[in-house]
Amino acid sequence: MAYKRNDNVPSEGQELAQRILNPQGHPHSYPTLIMVLKIHGAATPCTQRVLSVLYEKAVPFELIRVDLATAEHKCGKHLENHPFGLCPFIDDDGFILYESRAIAQYIAMKYQDQGTQGLIPNDLKSYARFQQAASTETSYFNDLAGTVLMERIFKPMFLNIEGDQKLIEDSLSKLAANLDVYETILSKQKYLGGDEVTLADLYHLPCGTLLPAAGSDVIESRPNVARWFKELSSRKSWQATLAATSKL
Repeated sequence: MAYKRNDNVPSEGQELAQRILNPQGHPHSYPTLIMVLKIHGAATPCTQRVLSVLYEKAVPFELIRVDLATAEHKCGKHLENHPFGLCPFIDDDGFILYESRAIAQYIAMKYQDQGTQGLIPNDLKSYARFQQAASTETSYFNDLAGTVLMERIFKPMFLNIEGDQKLIEDSLSKLAANLDVYETILSKQKYLGGDEVTLADLYHLPCGTLLPAAGSDVIESRPNVARWFKELSSRKSWQATLAATSKL
């Protein structure tokens, strides 16, 4: 197993974990030797999705920057670990895994007894509701929000290409209609899968946070959706995620 000493100042990924597991700050109550999960990523929504769960579960990790500007993700060793040439992927003591939601579920299940509880419910019916909410995010939110961000922010900023305005308008229209349904759901319960936060809620954070920068108020203009998203985006795990990716 690969271990990293924690003798002095904790690494970035260990810092929040240490505060959660050792809130009184006792110098000898945190393990001296810890196994460090490695996440290879960049300042992308998918990397943020994984980081938020690592922080929620108080998992020590090492964040290794993937240089998208030099196309590091499209060649060499990276392709051996992520054959689609994207990021992130994790290396957990030799176990390689890619796809952010798969990684998030792996982390939540492996570390189910620490950090935030219930991100994947154990009860059968609650688990089914969680899967329903997770499918809702991928089917009715992520692709549409991601399209808006790609066309309105990422293409002009990184590719010097003007976004497709018709595609933006169509995507925002569909997203608005879907969030009307969210508004109804969230008028009856605190979170998308019930009254406890799950991974399905956290999955919305990366794209949802950027929508205002794309000129959209589809979240803020719906009271229950706005309440739900404000609570999620105020979590310490998300604030730590934003701080970590701002350095990439």
